[in-house]
Amino acid sequence: LSFLLIFLGLALPGTQGKVIPKCEMVKILRQNGFEGFEGKTVADWMCLVKYESSYNTKAYNNNGPSRDYGIFQINSKYWCDDGRTSGSKNACHISCSKLQDDNIEDDIRCAKKIAREAHGLTPWYGWKNHCRGRNLSSYVKGC
Repeated sequence: LSFLLIFLGLALPGTQGKVIPKCEMVKILRQNGFEGFEGKTVADWMCLVKYESSYNTKAYNNNGPSRDYGIFQINSKYWCDDGRTSGSKNACHISCSKLQDDNIEDDIRCAKKIAREAHGLTPWYGWKNHCRGRNLSSYVKGC
């Protein structure tokens, strides 16, 4: 099994990023004013990040004509420029590749802009499908 995991790790170099430990992510969100932001809790954001990227800073997902990038899975059609999405709005004025490095300060600014404009977390399907209306206390428990 370990050989297989090593092989997969070498075969997929573009998918390896920093996976931020749960309590470290809780601390980052709290320090950056996510508690109560747009009426949502840090637990909401933790659930969102879990289902969008599994806390991986290099996560990406193809959506056909667009792509989602980084720990918050920010979309190239509206929020960042990846140089390949036709008609990109780039509302966060950022290269999508910057959303895949281990420094998530710019990711945080963009995610807050998205949530502010949407008045909540509805742009994220991971949150809508897995977190909305549920008890999310386990996402911050012990942190």
